[in-house]
This record gives sequence, C-alpha cells and structure tokens, in this order.
Amino acid sequence: MPREVRERQMLDAAVEVFARRGYRAASMDEIAELAGASKPLVYLYLNSKESLFGACVHREAAALMASVRAAIEPGASADDRLWNGLRAFFAHTAEHPDGWAVLSCQARTNGEPFAPVVGELRQEMVDLVTRLIAATAAEGAGGDGRAALAGHEASGLAHALVGAAESLAGWANTRTGAVPSAKETAATLMNVAWVGLENLRAGRRWTHATRP
Repeated sequence: MPREVRERQMLDAAVEVFARRGYRAASMDEIAELAGASKPLVYLYLNSKESLFGACVHREAAALMASVRAAIEPGASADDRLWNGLRAFFAHTAEHPDGWAVLSCQARTNGEPFAPVVGELRQEMVDLVTRLIAATAAEGAGGDGRAALAGHEASGLAHALVGAAESLAGWANTRTGAVPSAKETAATLMNVAWVGLENLRAGRRWTHATRP
C-alpha cells in the first residue's frame, strides 16, 4: 500500500479517536487498531502522539479553509459571496464532525503547540471575512462614502461573524434532537449578519437615542 494512503488511514483513525476520547485519553494502540496498522508502524510514519495530533490539526484546518475558499465566487454578488462561504463552512463542519471537534475543542484546550494552528486558521478566516465585509460596504457606498467602513470596523465585524459561525457549528453538531441542515444554519446567521450589512451599505448606522 502506498505510504500516502496508509498515512491517510492513520490520520482518519486518529481524528476519530481524538474527537471521541480527547487528546490526553486517546491511545496509540486504539488508533493503530482502528487504522488496521501496527503500533510501531504508526510511530514510524508519524513519530509520536504529539506529532500525530499536530498532523490531524493541520489537515483538518487546511481542509476547512479550502472548502470555504472554493465556495466563494469572486464575481458573485456580495450577499451570495457571504452566503456561499457560510453554507460551505457549516456543510464542512457537519460532514466532518470529528475534524471540527478536534479543531474547535481538543486543539484549543490542550495548548501549545496545537492552539496556534487553530489561531492561524481563525485569523485566516477573519481576514477573508474582513475583505468580504469591506467589499460589501464599498459596493453600497454609491460614491458618497456613506457606507465606507473604517478598517477596525470591518475587522471587528469579521471577528464577531466568525465567532458566531463557530458557536453555531458547535450548537448544530451537538444537538440531540432535530439537526438543522447546513443551509438552515447558514440562513440563521445570514438573517442577522446581512440585515446589518445592508443597513451599513445604505449608510444607516445605529445610534443611541438621547433619553431624558
């Protein structure tokens, strides 16, 4: 069997075990058994439990980001770009719940050297959404600058949107009752995000009313 195929099997097994057991409780014996490989072979290919977990985190992060990027068509309308990106995010996390559990829970709670990888993924996601939000506001400016956003505003909105998406993905993936589809979850967030962005595009901002 080619090495890349065998390594993929090991990573698939490891993601499943890490998601179910957690990093500290997961055993290399269980991973090797699930992968249909010997424990020495797992160590030969992936060096250590820490290296194996790191490889899982890197792979799942890259796959999630690739799915979101592939869904965003540069020539699409502003709302379609955001809608397609959100739908791809929720579809990927729903189709790969173990991978999402490794990224959203295990990698973050086990600190160095895993958390920085998730931090890089989140920053890459925030940067992408920041550009989408800035472009959305610019499209609605109409030449008068009403909808223009300061850099910190677009970045702040992007952080809020990414955080909401992460929270919704966790909510959708851990429900015990009816599980919403990726489309339904994306629509839930769009109903909040796009209404606000449409107001910004039109130059309408919330202001605190002066009260007696």
